[in-house]
Amino acid sequence: MIAEDQLEVTSFLEHALSREGEPPQMMETHISRIFLSGDRVYKMKRAVLLPYVDFSTVEKRQAACLKEVELNGPTAPGIYLGVRKITRASDGILCFDGEGQAIDAVVEMKRFDQSRLLDQLALSGGLTSTMMTALAGAVVQFHRQAPVIDDRGGAANMEAVLKVNEEGFATSHVFTQPEVQELTALFRRRLTTLTMLLDKRAMAGKIRRCHGDLHLRNIFLLDGRPCLFDCIEFNDELATIDILYDLAFLLMDLWHRGYADFANLVMNRYLDETGEDDGFAALPFFMAMRAAVRAHVVATQVEEAGGGAPTLVSEARSYFALAHSLLQSPKADLIALGGFSGSGKSTLAERLAPRIGLPPGARIIESDRIRKSMHGVPPETHLPQSAYRSEVSVKVYQEISWRVRLILAQDGTVVADAVFDKAGNRELIERAADEKGCPFFGFWLDADAALLWQRVEARTGGSSDATLDVLAGQLSKGRRAIGWTKLDAARRPDELADEIQSQIAVKDAKFVSMAAGI
Repeated sequence: MIAEDQLEVTSFLEHALSREGEPPQMMETHISRIFLSGDRVYKMKRAVLLPYVDFSTVEKRQAACLKEVELNGPTAPGIYLGVRKITRASDGILCFDGEGQAIDAVVEMKRFDQSRLLDQLALSGGLTSTMMTALAGAVVQFHRQAPVIDDRGGAANMEAVLKVNEEGFATSHVFTQPEVQELTALFRRRLTTLTMLLDKRAMAGKIRRCHGDLHLRNIFLLDGRPCLFDCIEFNDELATIDILYDLAFLLMDLWHRGYADFANLVMNRYLDETGEDDGFAALPFFMAMRAAVRAHVVATQVEEAGGGAPTLVSEARSYFALAHSLLQSPKADLIALGGFSGSGKSTLAERLAPRIGLPPGARIIESDRIRKSMHGVPPETHLPQSAYRSEVSVKVYQEISWRVRLILAQDGTVVADAVFDKAGNRELIERAADEKGCPFFGFWLDADAALLWQRVEARTGGSSDATLDVLAGQLSKGRRAIGWTKLDAARRPDELADEIQSQIAVKDAKFVSMAAGI
């Protein structure tokens, strides 16, 4: 409910921001009221007092407005214009920026087309792989510039979030006490297993003053590129977090909306650029925490609506269910995809990865991207032939093996994507699974030379430097005896992903039975 002293402010804004007799459009969140008028947006903090936000006084709301402009200006240039005070004159009349007593404040922003918000593009089917790759890059850049906070432990930080969640669930009646207790127990059990990892990341400078509210509704396209805005300004504790926990809100939002492929893509591109693979095991837990936060926030909205909001109840429960599923025990699997240039390894890897392992899916370790990273260039940069000498390729496959082991050590699922035409390289990757004691799945994408030639000739963009000459060199060596399961590369990638997924399910079931002695 709006506090009594804000009813007058709301009425003033409705009148002052009217255009040609038409009142401004209004939108409301659980902590803000937003007025859309002409080419401007005015954002008022609601006078709420919740476990995670205190806007109960004029001074606190004004300070939050000033901080919002300060924090969001760099990532959304030209959008945040300033703070407007709402003051009361001696005659009792309200106005903007007067000499009288300040009774509230609003953030003034430049209005942009709401259809450019990524949550709206998600609803209309307008999200693309190119957009998601650019978004991953924007988040990487933001995190690199975020101030490091080194006065807290990683596990303790998440314990504080868990406490906020428990307090948040207590404010509504959407979930039963046994349901909340069970979810909390799962969280605490998983947090215990991750304590050493999270504390190690904290000591390595991974806790920073982040965005804190990084979901699709807080990202928009500015001149065609994704821009972050509307970060958490009202609670430094909520925004001072592990950078992967910041990323996890975006991953969870994409996954919850049915964009598992894009969640997996963003995760992989982010890890490709940052090398944060050591935190891979924490991502499902972080996503679960984000889903739980959304569950209790939406549940609070149900209470404000008087409990008669079945759509909100359903939404809250869907987040709750997602959180529960994300807290299941992870299980290591290694899938290797080999084949000559043009066989479709990378396309198949991207189709397969979102389907296997805990959300956000499998980590893809791709030889082409590793080679570019080793030479310090972006994936799209063409490398000279010297970068493909045999001694360089040896280092590339060693790096693949090292990164695969890093993910497997965290009980993660990984897809290794490389040519794997040499027996030594296949043995190297198989050994990684043997040492972990996890299932291994090796697949060779087989295709007629004519199809491979056609695909390589038509290829544009991407991280592969393969040319027709490179393919000719591969084919000249012939198809040596390869013990991996052969797949017809001419088939649709989704069909191949279905087949691999089925084989993984069967072998995993046998593996579990053997481990249990059944």
